Amino acid sequence: QVQVVESGGGLVQAGGSLRLSCTASGLTFDDYTMAWFRQAPGKEREGVAWISRKGRVSDYAHSVKGRFTISRDNAKNTLYLQMSSLKPEDTAIYYCAAGNTSWGLRSGDYEYWGQGTQVTVSS
Repeated sequence: QVQVVESGGGLVQAGGSLRLSCTASGLTFDDYTMAWFRQAPGKEREGVAWISRKGRVSDYAHSVKGRFTISRDNAKNTLYLQMSSLKPEDTAIYYCAAGNTSWGLRSGDYEYWGQGTQVTVSS
């Protein structure tokens, strides 16, 4: 049984930093492209960042580029999202996802999802 579990969310002031973690079990972690998505209240889910199976390639949504860094540790079956210079508009539930895809942030390409972790950025 595949389990994907996010952690590290919380309340932070604008300009602050947070690091999200995601552990996956029940799958061969480095067979999967990993990604972070988020959903703000009243908005559709959007892709934030993705990283290739070996961690050599990654990309970001324009809104977070230069502020967020995605990384993975395949030995620990763990995905990370380092978030800096946080803004109130980053407030959302952040989801980790695993996909048997080569690249990208199309949510339909990701088979396994976590329950999400809340990130709230106060102004």
